[in-house]
Amino acid sequence: MFKHILVPVDGSPTSQLAVEKAIGLAKAFGSRVTAIFVIDPYPFTGVGTDFAYGQAEYLNAATSEANAAIKATKAAFEGAGVAVETSVIEAHTAWRGVVQAAESVQADLIVMGSHGRSGLEKLVLGSVTQAVLSHTRLPVLVVRD
Repeated sequence: MFKHILVPVDGSPTSQLAVEKAIGLAKAFGSRVTAIFVIDPYPFTGVGTDFAYGQAEYLNAATSEANAAIKATKAAFEGAGVAVETSVIEAHTAWRGVVQAAESVQADLIVMGSHGRSGLEKLVLGSVTQAVLSHTRLPVLVVRD
């Protein structure tokens, strides 16, 4: 039914639950799987040398976090006997990276976690999952903790 599943991860326990669901689906349908971690290279707005230093520090930390999450994700899939392609990508906002990656790899399903934020926290922090749901025509399986 699903030939290619895209699994965006962020290293959180909720994204790990999404990985587990994607493993089950990939086994059931013999699907190809691509797992991604999206880094927003420009999360700050500012100018000056202090900004440049902060930007470099942020990118180093984000890249390290992304590599660790992708490594754990790859190990989970391979440990379950499911082949997975992985990549760390850069995009202005995580949801755009997810939607663009889904189009690029020609995925026919996105499996992703949602942290279940509500109220002011959702308003301030936003929802990557909600934005993906709003901007893709693909089916999205949302996994919540």
